[in-house]
Amino acid sequence: MSDSTRKARHRRRGTALVLGAPLALTAAGAFAYGTDLGFFGADAQHTASAATAAPAIADGFASVNALGQNGTYGGRDGNTVTVKTAADLEKYATSADPYVIVVAAAINIDPVGKEIKVQSNKTIVGSGTAGQIVGGGFFLGSGVHNVIIRNLTIRDTYQGTWNDKDHDYDGIQMDGAHHVWIDHNDIRHMADGLIDSRKDTSYLTVSWNKLSQDNKAFGIGWTDNVTANITIHHNWIRETEQRNPSTDNVAHAHLYNNYLEDVAGTDITSSYGNYSRGKTNMLLENSYFQGVNNPVVRDSTATLVQRGNVFSSTTGKNESGGSGASWDPKSYYSYTLDKAADVPSLLKSGAGPRSSIGTTAATTTAAAATLTVAKDGSGQYKTVQAAVDAVPANNSSRVVISVKPGTYRETVKVPANKPHVTVQGAGSSRKDTVIAYNNAAGTKKPDGSTYGTPGSATVSVQSDDSQLRNLTVTNDFDEAAHQDIANQAVALLTQADRIFLDGIIVNGDQDTLEMETAAADKLGRVYIANSYITGNVDFVFGRATAVVDKSVITLKKRWNGTSAGYVTAPSTAADRKGILINSSTVNGDVDARSFYLGRNWHPGGSTTVDPQTTVRGTSLSAAIKSTPWSDMGGFSWKDDRFAEYKNTGAGSGAASSDRPQLTDAQAAGQEVADWLGGWTPTAS
Repeated sequence: MSDSTRKARHRRRGTALVLGAPLALTAAGAFAYGTDLGFFGADAQHTASAATAAPAIADGFASVNALGQNGTYGGRDGNTVTVKTAADLEKYATSADPYVIVVAAAINIDPVGKEIKVQSNKTIVGSGTAGQIVGGGFFLGSGVHNVIIRNLTIRDTYQGTWNDKDHDYDGIQMDGAHHVWIDHNDIRHMADGLIDSRKDTSYLTVSWNKLSQDNKAFGIGWTDNVTANITIHHNWIRETEQRNPSTDNVAHAHLYNNYLEDVAGTDITSSYGNYSRGKTNMLLENSYFQGVNNPVVRDSTATLVQRGNVFSSTTGKNESGGSGASWDPKSYYSYTLDKAADVPSLLKSGAGPRSSIGTTAATTTAAAATLTVAKDGSGQYKTVQAAVDAVPANNSSRVVISVKPGTYRETVKVPANKPHVTVQGAGSSRKDTVIAYNNAAGTKKPDGSTYGTPGSATVSVQSDDSQLRNLTVTNDFDEAAHQDIANQAVALLTQADRIFLDGIIVNGDQDTLEMETAAADKLGRVYIANSYITGNVDFVFGRATAVVDKSVITLKKRWNGTSAGYVTAPSTAADRKGILINSSTVNGDVDARSFYLGRNWHPGGSTTVDPQTTVRGTSLSAAIKSTPWSDMGGFSWKDDRFAEYKNTGAGSGAASSDRPQLTDAQAAGQEVADWLGGWTPTAS
């Protein structure tokens, strides 16, 4: 395509992006739910400045897409029930159906020590501070997954023997479960362990709990395998003797911002604190140890890395080291560390059950906000757009649009005044649910005008905090048959902030994925994970601050069978970050050395933008040119921001004037967390 044609297209793009900004949460919503929206509420993420704000969706390893489970969201897709008796609790917890189970009373378990056998796809949440399990606990067996246990007090199975070998009465025991989130509970005074994670239980996050008054706080292991992945953060472990936690044979154990406290002058004395056992590979960050004996211990076969911890009045072993491979939790999920010195006050005020979590009104509202789409009429709506239209304007909490398998030939627009919308495929594969259409920039509208590039999008997301998950978005415009019109054809357009594209496929040719902002002065962050993007010319482009993480970018031949193209075309504002491709793969059935990684787009000849693409830790096939960056529209790419870092594969290359490489120091400031700027994308 000629430069003159490209410049004309730039002018269309520049004039098409004048949109209203999404509205803030309404005063009525804040009044109804409080400033902490709690269960499935909007923007409910932990931050250093708001430690008591409870997140609505799991973080840490429980948020990772693995073992066929895309994050941990519990019973969100089922009905909400409120229980006040042990019989009702057990009835719904053991059901094969998904449920949000609100515990609204202190429930006594009979016989004492009974552990209710929780099945998959459950949320068990205390209503404010009223939800208590007295004299019993929960058991999650092999294969049980997608379970949230939250905002409960679980207490009092103690049988009078401190180191009890006869009564295996745990607060929560997991044997081979996965994708479990244990959050904001108060677990204490049990006959055995407060929490036991056993027999390869994995993708577990334990956060913001109070664990106290027990011999054994938190045991992990009971296996010779080294496969488990566990995150333990912001827990207050107080007045417990051992297993604080004891972490045996865990492939990745990430412990951060925990507070271990042994109060002087009491009958309970700690024997050790955090223990890396067997072949565990543990990262321990920004935790606070007060008065603990042997605060950090490791076996000779284990690995333990410490960073930024505080030790006050501790004695005995404080160990680190080991030969295990280094690893970075940020390659699995995003997180933000609180200062270690702040941890005691944060957890004293923020750990344990919260009055704002699990209230009946908030929980019922969230659970009711699931709309179903099915072509055959078996859902509430037959088209995706009809479901979007049904979302209330200025909604303050998440609405999930669950789309049953099928191909939906339609265009979909989520407008700016409908934030917190998730459109997710209900099939077992992202290929099962497809939204497809074939508009191009030059396609005529009914009024005779043309759609232009942004207007050609099959799916357009203009609302903040929205998500697409487990589906395919395609623009199947036939370039070969329509060479007489402008053939830019967008599959997916985003024009908002905090957009999470999780486990999807985006198919197109030229201009497949356009990521913009609501206006030139607005921030627009987009996080794409575990996804597939296909195209050939400028098919990942725009001015948004975008991360393509752990994904596959597939290069396609042009309509006439030739191999030539550009992966990215950023038009980044000078004071913003552009496009980051991280830990991904770039490949495709195209000729060797035929594709550029990107070129610098200055819309309308703008001299104020500073386009940026960074490609790091990514496997590049031989399709990538040895000089991977190109000029565009008369602007030299060397005057903008293009770089690589530690890429691999036949298409990678050494540093040169035509192939800039980041130094280690520069790369430290160009990581995923730097792009996201304090936002932690979480499936919801």
